[in-house]
Amino acid sequence: MTSDQTPPAITDSHCHLDFPDFEGDLDAVIARARAAGVTRMVTICTRLRHEPRVRAIAEAHAPVFYAAGTHPMSAAEEPMATVDQLVKLAAHPKFVGIGETGLDYHYTADSAEVQQQSLRIHIAAARETGLPLIIHARAADEDMARILAEEYRNGAYSCVMHCFSSGAGLARAALDLGFYLSMSGIATFPRSQELRDIFAAAPLDRILVETDAPYLAPPPHRGKRNEPAFSALTARVGAEIFGVDYATFAARTQANFDRLFVKAASWKAAA
Repeated sequence: MTSDQTPPAITDSHCHLDFPDFEGDLDAVIARARAAGVTRMVTICTRLRHEPRVRAIAEAHAPVFYAAGTHPMSAAEEPMATVDQLVKLAAHPKFVGIGETGLDYHYTADSAEVQQQSLRIHIAAARETGLPLIIHARAADEDMARILAEEYRNGAYSCVMHCFSSGAGLARAALDLGFYLSMSGIATFPRSQELRDIFAAAPLDRILVETDAPYLAPPPHRGKRNEPAFSALTARVGAEIFGVDYATFAARTQANFDRLFVKAASWKAAA
């Protein structure tokens, strides 16, 4: 703590504030986040038809930015996004990332081909806008590593592996491309030592923190609704993983976020 009143500043790089879990409670949720030192939140739109309501949250709350894309688990049931559509959305001053997109073969392997097509469209939009790609990856490590590398050879882009909980091979593949790994509450769970080891092997200058709220609350809130304030609990575990004090870890992850999410960083400088 910098003082009893002012905790070190951190950013919740991925949450879902438009989900029904937060209905009627958003002002209090954001106030608690700020009290915990969470100075910025990126709320993620997972179905493009919901973009207006996600944008409205970012417009109404100074600490909130947003991103939009088609979640891989809904890729087969939503209209296919277009590059032009995503580029147009990215013109908004508080729109700071493309996604979340990605591959999820855990529940929706039957739509793998559609997911891959959607992923490549989002990558093209990230490349064109210069905004970071926000990746969801589950049970698809080999295809994910292959597509990210193939597309990077077609033209560089930036990327964060959100809520990273995949294997060491995908972590290395992402880091080798210059991408970032985001640490969620999963990294704090008692049975997640293997995941903590993967993070510990990564460079500290490639780490972000997030909640994925309302999901994946860290202890002592596990099983309850997650909210952006709890990213501070994950960040404290992150500091232990990297063997640094909390203020140092917070400052490093803030710098990492600023480097990757350049629009959010310039918004802060202009505010």
